[in-house]
Order: sequence, then structure tokens, then C-alpha cells
Amino acid sequence: MKQSSRRNFIGQSALAGIGALITLPSLGAMAATGKIRAEGILSPLKTSFDQQPLPYAYNALEPLIDTLTMDIHYNKHAAAYSKNVKEAAVAEGVDTTKPLEDVLVKISKYSVKMRNNAGGHYNHEMFWKLLSADANTQPDAKLLAAINASFGSMDEMKKQFTTAAATRFGSGWAWLISTADKKLSIISTPNQDNPLMDIAEVKGFPLMGLDVWEHAYYLKYQNRRADYITSFWKLLNWKTVSERFNSI
Repeated sequence: MKQSSRRNFIGQSALAGIGALITLPSLGAMAATGKIRAEGILSPLKTSFDQQPLPYAYNALEPLIDTLTMDIHYNKHAAAYSKNVKEAAVAEGVDTTKPLEDVLVKISKYSVKMRNNAGGHYNHEMFWKLLSADANTQPDAKLLAAINASFGSMDEMKKQFTTAAATRFGSGWAWLISTADKKLSIISTPNQDNPLMDIAEVKGFPLMGLDVWEHAYYLKYQNRRADYITSFWKLLNWKTVSERFNSI
């Protein structure tokens, strides 16, 4: 290629690149329109279809969550969700190299098996990371400010979350979420549904969730769900919640 032609080629390529940058919407604009959330790329905290290793020993949360419950919960219930969602993905032509969130945000297009197991897998993969034997973690300043702005105080947020968890009829989850307008809200969902799903009554990005299915607590707490919820606050890893909040 002649020198003058080479210069022209480079110049044209640069202009084309600048033009592309000009026409691409900013991430802020995409977030404002909800496009980031709809495309499943709102958060860098992506979820694989594979079950990840438990981030602590089965007995690490004793005595608040007993070893046998943790073993059964992780190796039986959660493992089954991972197995079943991958089976559903094969049957329904879903690319499992992409994040599970891409399925959740359009879950209404898939089968009941996909909905139940995609939700169950996502919810549990998050739940394990929300628990810690270190009871001294605190929300960072940014999250704490958002909690105070949305609920008035940390105590009020905990009160509302505890009520949502305690009054969820049957099986389900309680959630602290960030909505599309970046406000925090507390909701609950039935079964293994979650607020990322397009069928959720209230949609948002889950910052933390509490599993109130009986298999999560019954061996130790029997029908005392309130005691289990109290224990959750003692085990909650606020560092993880803060990381999730700062990712959006």
C-alpha cells in the first residue's frame, strides 16, 4: 500500500471509530432506559449455570446454621437446581456459556422447569455469599446512606425486611432490591422466583435475599422461622451486599 493511501486508510478508520463512539449510547443513557437491565448486563456479578464451591466449611456457621442443614441445603437442594437448570437449558436451546441473568430477565419465554430451577440456582448462588461467620461486617458508607434515604434508618430497614420474610406464606424469599430508579425497596417472592424475572410483581436488582423455604432452617429451628431470621442478621455479610450495591 502506498504511503498516501495508507494515511488515507488510517484517517478514514479513525473517523469511522469516532463516529461509532458518537452513535453508541452511553452506559448512563442505557441505564436510564432500562436497556442494561433488559440485556442482563446491569451488574458485573454474573452467575454461571454451574454450582460454585461453598465459600466456607459446612460447619462454619454453627451454631446459627447447623452443619447438617448446610450440607443438605447445598449438596441436595441447591445442587439439584443447578443440575435441572442445565437440563432445561439443553432442552430449550439456551447457551450456558452466557450468564444465567440473561435467562431470568425473560423467564416468561421459558418452561416452568426453567423458571423454577433457574430461579433456585441463582438465588442460592447469591445466598451462600451473603452468609459469613464474621458477625462484625457493616454496610459501606454509600449503601448505608441509601438505606437511610429509603427507609429512614437501618433499624427500620431490618424491621421491614424481617416482616417480609416472616409473613411470606409458604415457601419463598425476602429481598432488599435496588429498583430501576436506584431506590431501595423490600419485597418477597414465592417459591424460587426473584426480582430479576420479567414476571416479578416488583422488579429490581437483588442486593440480598433470605431463603425462607423450610429446608433452609427446619432441622434446627422447626417452625420457629422468626428465630432463623434473627440468626440471619447475625450472619449477614454486609461486604457482599455493599459490593452488589456498588456494582449497579
